[in-house]
Amino acid sequence: MDYEHVREVDPAVADALVGEVDRQRSSLQMIASENHVSEAVLEAQSSVLTNKYAEGYPGARYYGGCEYADEIENLAIERAKELWGAEHVNVQPHSGTQANQGVYYAMLEPGDRILSMELDHGGHLSHGHPANFTGQLYDVEQYVVDAETGRIDFEDVKTKAEAHDPDVIVSGYSAYPREVEWERFQEIAEDVGTYHLADIAHITGLVAGGVHENPVGTADFVTGSTHKTIRAGRGGIIMTSEEHADEIDSAVFPGGQGGPLMHNVAGKAVGFKEALEPEFEEYAQQVVANAKALADRLQDHGLRVVSGGTDVHLVLVDLRGSHPDLSGGTAEEALEDAGIVLNANTVPDETRPPFDPSGIRIGTPALTSRGFDEDDHRTVADLIVEVLDDPEDEDVRAEVLEDVAALCEANPLYE
Repeated sequence: MDYEHVREVDPAVADALVGEVDRQRSSLQMIASENHVSEAVLEAQSSVLTNKYAEGYPGARYYGGCEYADEIENLAIERAKELWGAEHVNVQPHSGTQANQGVYYAMLEPGDRILSMELDHGGHLSHGHPANFTGQLYDVEQYVVDAETGRIDFEDVKTKAEAHDPDVIVSGYSAYPREVEWERFQEIAEDVGTYHLADIAHITGLVAGGVHENPVGTADFVTGSTHKTIRAGRGGIIMTSEEHADEIDSAVFPGGQGGPLMHNVAGKAVGFKEALEPEFEEYAQQVVANAKALADRLQDHGLRVVSGGTDVHLVLVDLRGSHPDLSGGTAEEALEDAGIVLNANTVPDETRPPFDPSGIRIGTPALTSRGFDEDDHRTVADLIVEVLDDPEDEDVRAEVLEDVAALCEANPLYE
């Protein structure tokens, strides 16, 4: 990856691109929403389809010359249907947030009511945070996890659903380490006569790989990202029944987007084909096994893991018990200096500001894509604790960085 054509035109950008490749190769990417796609997906996403406008949908475009764009989008749709068992799929959303926007725009009016999880407890900005369009356009009520168990408090969900009378209940999260019980949400939604939107942005690959229950066929709408655990082209996806197909498609285009990013749709198609191979199920299983090994080892070191473990691809650590004077932001910076890249994160009953919270979120999808197994993740947990115990010691960070280099050399990326 020397980016020779870019270098001829723009050496500064070429240098930055090469630097990013080296950064990914030589450090441990443990941000839970990131992954390493295959070179086939990279190639599809950088294809000549970036030149093509294809407003509309296959067979009904507003531009000519779309025969190959139609072929690729149809492939992405059919493969998504096979992966998740959906009746209708829209692969055009540019992100998971815009997938959510498509559902809201299709089914809600400004001022309608949403019931979703608080951001501090694991929810997402696009589920109703006041800084997001959802919090500005809709009347949002939010539920929480139980502070002791770290799990969803369904009594709280039910009570707030009955009181708030929402027009949609949102399930699915960005920092919840346990399997989501879609059917319990659906029961509550049916009891109060509302729609249920399941956002599987983080766990699209875990669902496709059979290691997390599938909400398709249970929830009215399922949205997701296509570049996280599923390892396909960057963007979003909406899945629903044929009953709501026209509403969803119209909400995405022309309602919220113009021309689709067809090069990203190509990346989605290729990634979905990869996910249909038997090896992907093994990958999804390994992602979860690695997260469990990581969580267990961190707890062996005395760290508080929210909910006591994980069922998915991420581990959420509350530093207040083991490292009361260490913020998540300081931990993130120290670990990055040592070659371990993760993110500071809010935790339930957060007491610190959101830009420097009390926790860290650690994901396993990218390392698993590199070939890391459970033993590797136990080693990584040891390295994380070494840094957390002495975040200001430059010698500790330098020693950990050497160990990280050895792990990266043993599990090379983009050779």
